[in-house]
Amino acid sequence: MFQKTSAYIRGALEELHHVRWPTRQQAVRLSLIVMVFVMVTAIIFGVVDFALSRVVTLLLSFT
Repeated sequence: MFQKTSAYIRGALEELHHVRWPTRQQAVRLSLIVMVFVMVTAIIFGVVDFALSRVVTLLLSFT
C-alpha cells in the first residue's frame, strides 16, 4: 500500500514538472477577463430577474 501511494505521489510530482504554467501577466489578464465576464453575466441575470418579477407582479395584479 505504501509503495503504491509513494509511486502515485512521485508520478504526480513528475507530471507537474511537465506543466506549462502561465506567466504572471497572463494569469492577471485571464483573471480580469473572468471577473469582467462574471460581472456582465450577473448584471444580465439581474436585469432579466427584475423584468420577470415585474411581469409576474403585473399578471398577479389582474386577479
